Amino acid sequence: MKIRNPFRHGLAAATLGSLLASCSVGAGAAPAVVPPPLVDNPSAPGKLETAVLAGGCFWGLQGVFEHVRGVHRVLAGYAGGTRGSASYEEVSTGATGHAESVQIVFDPAEVTYGKLLQIYFSVAHDPTQFNRQGPDSGTQYRSDIFYADDAQRHIAESYIGQLDKGKAFRQPIVTRVDPLKGFYAAESYHQDYYLKNPGQPYIVFNDLPKIRNLKQLFPDSWREQPETVGAL
Repeated sequence: MKIRNPFRHGLAAATLGSLLASCSVGAGAAPAVVPPPLVDNPSAPGKLETAVLAGGCFWGLQGVFEHVRGVHRVLAGYAGGTRGSASYEEVSTGATGHAESVQIVFDPAEVTYGKLLQIYFSVAHDPTQFNRQGPDSGTQYRSDIFYADDAQRHIAESYIGQLDKGKAFRQPIVTRVDPLKGFYAAESYHQDYYLKNPGQPYIVFNDLPKIRNLKQLFPDSWREQPETVGAL
């Protein structure tokens, strides 16, 4: 089993405490709520929908969206590749074309697709980093929105254009918008990883700040008890 090096930046464990106060999304820019999308598509109650998003390590993405009100399940997994299956060992090589992703099942009457994208761009990752996120580099860590239908594609493309035009970030957004051709659930040890390993340095430094930022910046969307995957 291949696990990320928690000290990829050369950090010693003793230095973590002093760095946590300034730790934030992506490359260290202060997190901030970007404007909500001008184009969105809320649906009637009772009809669940699915969003698939990629933006760095899926541990943190899963942790963020498990705390979003209206989300029913978040699976860590792989999307965007050319093969009909995926595993962590294969995807980690960067040769399969897959990106570490999360599959989010949500009730659009409680949280719209556009609101999920607002959270995605605000606290879940840094959309200006190309083929990397924080300490992780490679195409498997790219920023990518995998749309399930034309409505999702239109919302995603319109929103990226809106944020770029409004200069929501200092650098251009590099997030791709690609059709969803398949999603493959990650291995069971990856599911709910941050909850199972809250003291692991990688989680402490890279992922817990994202979850705290969600609570602070999106209090109306925050759910204290995460919607966990449990045993697959």
